[in-house]
Amino acid sequence: MKKRILPAGLALAFLLTGCSAMLERSYESSQRHEEKPVTAEDSSVLRVENYRELVSAVLYLVSQGYEEGTIQLHDYDGEVESDLTAACLEVATEDPLGAYAVDYIKHESGRVVSYYQARLSISYRHTQEEVRSMVNVTGSGAIRAELQDALSRFDDRVVLRVAYFAEDEDSIRALVRQAYYDTPAAALGMPQVEISLYPDAGRERVVEILLTYDLTPEELRRRSETIAAHLAEFTYPWDMDREAAVRQAAAEVCYRADFDPQGGSTAYAALVEGSADTEGLSLTYALVCRELSGVTCEIIEGTLNGEPHFWNEVRLTARGETFYLDLSRFTELSSTLYSAEEMTQMGYLWPGGPVEEEPQQIPESEESPPPENGGEAA
Repeated sequence: MKKRILPAGLALAFLLTGCSAMLERSYESSQRHEEKPVTAEDSSVLRVENYRELVSAVLYLVSQGYEEGTIQLHDYDGEVESDLTAACLEVATEDPLGAYAVDYIKHESGRVVSYYQARLSISYRHTQEEVRSMVNVTGSGAIRAELQDALSRFDDRVVLRVAYFAEDEDSIRALVRQAYYDTPAAALGMPQVEISLYPDAGRERVVEILLTYDLTPEELRRRSETIAAHLAEFTYPWDMDREAAVRQAAAEVCYRADFDPQGGSTAYAALVEGSADTEGLSLTYALVCRELSGVTCEIIEGTLNGEPHFWNEVRLTARGETFYLDLSRFTELSSTLYSAEEMTQMGYLWPGGPVEEEPQQIPESEESPPPENGGEAA
């Protein structure tokens, strides 16, 4: 059944909405357009008088998911037919919501006594449920936070309306990867990622992220619950000095899981199957450290002697100190915690880590000239 346009009060409420206050992770916003008063004769028909109001009216129909709508153009100050075409095209290709939701818009118009009347038919590429799932955010931090929530639920779709968009497809893909390692309990295999941006350019875009997992959501949830059950069996060193607690937690992970370069890359592989590669060990250790107060732990993805490798960065918040440890070499390194500079000297490299400075080259103009006639330099 096709929808009818809402009464005047609800229409005006939508049209007069401005930007609300920003929240830490997301904020509600809507485009502010010219008012679109309804006709006195029929409260279900939109009335416009200029091009901007016409665009707003078309966008309103799209935002409400209407398949049909009627717009009356009173005392219109432009070319009706060409402006209708331009307004429908602008909404369908330039507005973020329209570019995401609309497949095409058809219109027909005619004169009715003293005004023109246009009838619109709208076809959608996405359902209203998909449109309603859209979350308004601003900034890469908010995008990453929403991705963390989605990955922890094993969602297969994330739709974000991003204000002040400064990212591109590659940066969104990088944020997905960061969010994956921010949720180690749900990091049960990096999903395949498909990203679409609507429209192609602009400071405000809709970002659609499709996530495809190797396992079913039911199996992923079961494995996540199994990880939690195994973590509950750990003996956490609550009363130890924080540095000693960090070492003890690492030792307990290594006791329960062997390092295997060909092993699984998840905490499930480490805790349930008994062995994991560097990625799986790092994810497991990050989970354990979350139970230690005064300690924060992150997973570092980099290289060791040029080969891909994972390890952990541990911060003791009370002391303001940062250490690094690699559980795949924890026994070999005698449970030593290393500084960033020491890790670099051992062959570890990672984004944001210290980089050994290259020797400065002496400009050619500052080099000593060769001695003349084969004599020695002074």
